[in-house]
Amino acid sequence: MKENTNLPGYLANLGKDIPAGLVVFFVALPLCLGISLASGAPLFSGIVTGIVGGLVVAWLSGSQLSVSGPAAGLTVIVLNGIETLGSFDAFLLAVVLAGVIQLGLGFFKAGIIGLYFPSSVIRGMLAAIGLILILKQIPHFLGADEDFFGEMQFFQPDGRTTFSEIGHAFASIELGALLIGVISLGLLLVWDQPALKRFKFFKLIPGALVVVLLSIGINALFVHFMPALAVASSHLVKLPVIDGLGDLSKELRFMSFDQITNPALYVVAFTIAIVASLETLLSVEAVDKLDPHKRRSNTNRELKAQGIGNMVSGLLGGLPMTAVIVRSSTNVAAGGQTRVAAFVHGVFLLLSVLFLAAFMNQIPLSALAAVLLIVGFKLTKPSLYKGQFKLGWEQFIPFLVTVVAILFTDLLVGISVGLAVGVIYILKANYKSPYFYHKEEHVDSEKIRIRLSEHVSFLNKASIILTLDHLPANSHVVIDGESSEFIDYDVLEAIHEFRKTAHERNINVELLNVPEVQVMEMH
Repeated sequence: MKENTNLPGYLANLGKDIPAGLVVFFVALPLCLGISLASGAPLFSGIVTGIVGGLVVAWLSGSQLSVSGPAAGLTVIVLNGIETLGSFDAFLLAVVLAGVIQLGLGFFKAGIIGLYFPSSVIRGMLAAIGLILILKQIPHFLGADEDFFGEMQFFQPDGRTTFSEIGHAFASIELGALLIGVISLGLLLVWDQPALKRFKFFKLIPGALVVVLLSIGINALFVHFMPALAVASSHLVKLPVIDGLGDLSKELRFMSFDQITNPALYVVAFTIAIVASLETLLSVEAVDKLDPHKRRSNTNRELKAQGIGNMVSGLLGGLPMTAVIVRSSTNVAAGGQTRVAAFVHGVFLLLSVLFLAAFMNQIPLSALAAVLLIVGFKLTKPSLYKGQFKLGWEQFIPFLVTVVAILFTDLLVGISVGLAVGVIYILKANYKSPYFYHKEEHVDSEKIRIRLSEHVSFLNKASIILTLDHLPANSHVVIDGESSEFIDYDVLEAIHEFRKTAHERNINVELLNVPEVQVMEMH
């Protein structure tokens, strides 16, 4: 499907993009706040990043469906960066510099890196994110988690792990929050039924909006009529209340140039730029796989957009941002069609800060957890595992390893482990296909013809060397490169080294259309 980047194309999809943007907003709001808390940054900084991601990056992005904002994967880097530079204001300068570096990466066309990640690893990432969403939201769903809402790491700030937190939650359930969570989850499941989608009302009004409004109403009834069931304030959204421009100016922070000569500033900036760029490219690649229209994102444009976004975010006192898979996959699941959905989410974030904070602070986290449970399940459906298994072990093993590694570490470490396993299978596949081997029987000796394939790369070196090493003594070997457009130097070197020593096994070597190279002697 060709992208609708003109105004009529955007207007035609407003009926889907506005509700999708609203759903993403409900997911993004507590995540922005939670990531700020986890990063040791001012609470308002995460909201600033989300607003910039929606209002600025959405229009500059190379993707129609990705949503940008503060990322859980950067929390440790932000926390360490603030500590290293001594203040949040000094850290903001590092965010701006990271944006400049990302902008440069975009102009140098570094976005192609995302295309080198195998599909099995990307699908594993999506499945792992789905599992993490489910596991992390269960405690909030039960009303028994004091940790921040946006945390994604296996090892948590309070010393517990993802699994031990669930056990602890079941031992200290808050009944009111659980009731609201169960009602919200049931309503969302009903709302998604194809039978109801035939009616215009159920197509236009997102289930998440109904769930949020209903949860506020139910909790209000609890407060007035059954105080024992009222949801504790620690399990409600906590948005800073701004009563005017004076309050807004107090919340905003601006960068300091005090550390401009400190080498550590540039190390922090470079670290943010590289990690944020990798996470963005992975997220965009994953969203392209989720996109029902199978559009290909311009990854170089995406890096430039993220660079500008981080520059603006840093200037306004925000955290570093990436394209975020949780918000982006929520956007796809909610029916988003164009970048308007991400923009709408940014508009709602801005309105919530300026005018709706008191209202938003009545939303129980268990209702929002129900929304994320649905998103998580859509990302890690059993059919995905079944489909990957049917593709064979070379696809299923890297997929499964990626899922497990991300689940027990974090996104980038897990992806790296999955990629390493994927590369092993790639090497194994290349090992099998660099040549055609044919043996002819003669009275006095064997004649073996090795016909090299069209493209013989460094990855084929091991296979060819092992084949040459195991050739039988007293044979006549023809190595034919007539069909080859390219033969890597390392492979040529190995072939010529074999020819020099083959006489020791009484092997006669004949080279056809194999270029001569100078073999470097090691002393």
